[in-house]
Parts: sequence; C-alpha cells; structure tokens
Amino acid sequence: MDTSHLVEHAGAAGSLFASIFVVATLSMRTMIPLRVFAILTNIVLIATAIPSHNYPTLMLHGVLLPLNSYRLHQMLQLVRDVKKSVSSDLSMEWLKPFMTERKCAAGEVLFYKDEKADSMYYIVSGRFKLVESGIELPVGAIVGEFGMISPSNTRTQTLECIEGGLILSVSYDQVEQLYVQNPAFAFYFLRLASARLFQNIETLERRLAQQTAAARGVAAKSA
Repeated sequence: MDTSHLVEHAGAAGSLFASIFVVATLSMRTMIPLRVFAILTNIVLIATAIPSHNYPTLMLHGVLLPLNSYRLHQMLQLVRDVKKSVSSDLSMEWLKPFMTERKCAAGEVLFYKDEKADSMYYIVSGRFKLVESGIELPVGAIVGEFGMISPSNTRTQTLECIEGGLILSVSYDQVEQLYVQNPAFAFYFLRLASARLFQNIETLERRLAQQTAAARGVAAKSA
C-alpha cells in the first residue's frame, strides 16, 4: 500500500497547524502563554517531521522543546516562590538566581542617600548599616528595592559596609523584564513590596515608641 500520499497530507496538515501555533506564539505579549504555545509548536513540528523524515526540523525542535519546557518551569516556579514569600516571611530569596556576586570591603559605601537608584542587593555575608537610621542589616536581608517603586527612583538612605562580606545584586532593568513578561509575577511583586513597606513602617513606629518611652522615663527621673 502506497503511503506516500498519506505522509504528504499529514505533512501538509502538520505544517498548517504549526503555522497557526507560530502566529499565535508571535502574538503573545507575556512569557508563560508564549512558552506554552512554543511547546505546542515544537510538538506539532516534531510530529510532522517524523513521517516525512525531515531530520533538520526534527533535530531543531527536539532541542527547542526541552529548552522551552525548562523556561516555562522556571517562570512558574518564580511565581510560586513569590506567592509563598507574600504569605510567609516576605523573603526575596527567589531573586537570587537572577543576581550577580559582589565583594565588599569594610568602609565601602554601596550607595548614598538621594542618589539615583538602579539596583537592589541581597546580603550573603558581612555587616552592612543604613547610615542615617543607624540600622544594621542582617545576613539574608534585601535592601534597595524601594528605589524601584518610588516616583523619583532615588535612595532614601546611605548603605555602608562595616565589615567585609559578599552581596548579590540585581538591576531594576532585570526585575522590570520579569515584571513585564509575567503579569502574575508583577502582581505578587507589588504585594510583596507593599507588605515589606508596611513592615518597615511598623518597625520604625515601635522604635519611635520605645525612644519616646525612654525619654519620658528620663524626664520623670530628673523631675
């Protein structure tokens, strides 16, 4: 039985479906739907290439399929990590895979108050202090994220290294790319940043209340 016509028809149908998926992929504006349609395109083209023995197409999409699957997994994992941070400890460790290392020496100033902000930092080791408030940041802290969402994009305090250590940095441009590519990430990032802002306000209010109480105690003793 001559199956050449069946192969030709199957190839034509497969090419038609692949073309539809390619057009759909190019029309996607966000990363997760784009990756999903890219995976479907890979599968259709692989299925089309097998009966027609189109080995270059088979090899190309055989490589692209696991790559697109891995990138989709990364993006979904990123959204899950941000959701988890919002509902638990407000950690930003999910940003670590997108960060670069930087060593800091004692006395080095990472940024000054009122200067233009363009990146945020994750403290891996060492000791760092916000100069104006005198707050020392612990290992594992994220600093500099509010400059991204402030209207002026400027630093609110000076950050100084008081004991040599290691930090990780990520530019706002990289975070913005993730933000634009994935609406779910953008939504949870805003929730996380807002939660951290309110947390910082509560901390400052507690310290102010403690200082006020201490000042009243001193005044009462002196009276």
